Amino acid sequence: MPGTGAPAVGTPTAGMAGGHASALKFPAAVAAILVGLSACGGGSGGSDMTTTPGGTGNQWITGVFQPSAHFAAQCQIPRSGDDPSTGKAYPDAQGTTLDENNWLRSWTNELYLWYSEVPDLNPANYSTTAAYFPLLKTSATTSTGHPKDRFHFTYATSQWEQMSQAGVDIGYGVTWDLQVSAPPRQVYAAYVWPGYAAQAAHIVRGLKVLTIDGVDMVNASDTASVNTLNQGLSPTTAGESHTFTLQDTLSGTTSTVTLQAATVTETPVPLVTTVSTATGPVGYILFNDHIATSEQELIAAVGQLQSAKVTDLVLDIRYNGGGYLDIASELAYMIAGPVPTANEPFDQVAFNSKHPSTNPVTGQPLTPTPFHTTSQGFSSTPAQGTSLPFLSLARVFVLTGPGTCSASEAIINGLNGVNVQVIQIGSTTCGKPYGFYPQDNCGTTYFSIEFQGNNAKGFGNYPDGFSPQNATSVTSAVLPGCSVADDLQHQLGDPAEARLAAALGYRETQACPTPPTGVAPPVVASERAMVHKAPWRENRILRR
Repeated sequence: MPGTGAPAVGTPTAGMAGGHASALKFPAAVAAILVGLSACGGGSGGSDMTTTPGGTGNQWITGVFQPSAHFAAQCQIPRSGDDPSTGKAYPDAQGTTLDENNWLRSWTNELYLWYSEVPDLNPANYSTTAAYFPLLKTSATTSTGHPKDRFHFTYATSQWEQMSQAGVDIGYGVTWDLQVSAPPRQVYAAYVWPGYAAQAAHIVRGLKVLTIDGVDMVNASDTASVNTLNQGLSPTTAGESHTFTLQDTLSGTTSTVTLQAATVTETPVPLVTTVSTATGPVGYILFNDHIATSEQELIAAVGQLQSAKVTDLVLDIRYNGGGYLDIASELAYMIAGPVPTANEPFDQVAFNSKHPSTNPVTGQPLTPTPFHTTSQGFSSTPAQGTSLPFLSLARVFVLTGPGTCSASEAIINGLNGVNVQVIQIGSTTCGKPYGFYPQDNCGTTYFSIEFQGNNAKGFGNYPDGFSPQNATSVTSAVLPGCSVADDLQHQLGDPAEARLAAALGYRETQACPTPPTGVAPPVVASERAMVHKAPWRENRILRR
């Protein structure tokens, strides 16, 4: 079964049939629970040399590819009416699942970053796109044993558009932290959003999940139990209810609550504050998602800290899995200001060897993403083109964890590229210098790695993440700073919280807490402790 090392696809797309995805809520983080239990289905996956008629009369010959445009929008179940995101009629025409699979095969061959490492599997052997798409990726690993491609997934297009533009999702208003993702598991409430079921049930940061719907979170390992745990952590339908047993790890007391899933809208920048110190005020920003609504909130946050005349900034991105690269660029500029960023690229994308000078998605010459000095129009206010506030800081403290991924790592890498010192407090980041353009076909939006991002110095090789210099086991991308475990006993933004306290201490003395307490990089990705987030929130996304 090619690609089984990657935790992201088999489980998330399991409910998809006929080329149309059901609601997808099992991200890479939770898929790690499924180690040894998931299986690829829908066909033998053999790559024999026979030819098979396609839905358009074309035949499959290994190594021979029609242009993907030849098969695009030929759908087993065509959509009708107008696309609400564009106001134009859907392009769908009647086709077959084989047409959709043929499109996936050709599209992958054209745009996938490691296209030469993808097995050329007969698309006629797979009865659904859900069975075929997970196999269209590399099975190679990094030098430390992580799958090179751990981010390969799909969403129903309607759901993707709603989530990415408005931050709307299905859930309880709580971010779960999978500290240990395989038995004996440790799963905690990491952050509770105001106004939703988790807050109403008095769930607070640091409570440990013992059971869900009667299933033992810590030790259960059979398929049925794991499915129950996944569904409870990641509900798919507004209105469904699940019962949790939770433990206060300080007192040892337990409580049982029933949570009803609802449509929730995240506040991506929920906390902005200053900490008074003897050497000046230090700004603190909790930034949880690079979604469209974060643009306005980040601009307001930096404006607030600019008015407070902060002398340093602590950027808390420990739970930020990524999103729009343009927003990462805006924030990096607002931290650094115009002097170090002038005429410098924030991120330079490199596609596969077929596209050395032209962006194959837009058709335009390859040009880097600049440090954006104006708002890019994600929000209605401020108006697109409004000048951004900036702090002009020569350094920034970033609080990180294994859930710090992709566009969040691009902030780190982009600032390093223009000699803004990035001091890392926390544990090793997830390691994703890659990204893609979301691509719709027949009502499913596909996410397949298309490019690597490099900073102004040409560096982008951090597939195992950034690690602080005193980590027990460092990666190939080491930053000054301290290895510090996540402190679930204090609220985020509390100066006594371990990571923020370490940042404030390092700022004064350049010394770290001893011994180091951060999580060392795991041997394989399935063992990686990760924040439970949907896969679209763990990536670097470009807009057309």
